Amino acid sequence: MTGDFEHTIIQFVEIAALIIELLAVIIIVSAVLVGMWRYLRHSVASRTLVDQRFNEYRMVLARALLLGLEILVAADIVKTVVLEPTLQSVGVLGLLVVIRIFLGWSLIVEMEGRWPWQGKAEEAPES
Repeated sequence: MTGDFEHTIIQFVEIAALIIELLAVIIIVSAVLVGMWRYLRHSVASRTLVDQRFNEYRMVLARALLLGLEILVAADIVKTVVLEPTLQSVGVLGLLVVIRIFLGWSLIVEMEGRWPWQGKAEEAPES
């Protein structure tokens, strides 16, 4: 009886992890498509703001990638903790987290022009 219950739990976790991974892919793909659509639509309408629109598109993509990576790490955590709690799978998970942190830092530097641990530049008060 407990074997059936454990098997059911494992199947549930596998499906949940797959759904979480699918959600991450949907977020990333939809951001690419929606961002591209907006960029092309606005670029055709106004040629003067092409650089600004391109930077906005890059920001949308960067944010979607960060969110997608966070969700993928969550799926990996679920799979590692429940399905494969081996030293090798924990090591792979650790490597994925390090890669995600590095990518996150790179995206923040790209988007905001500063390292994540640096404070945001305060705006000078208007006089």
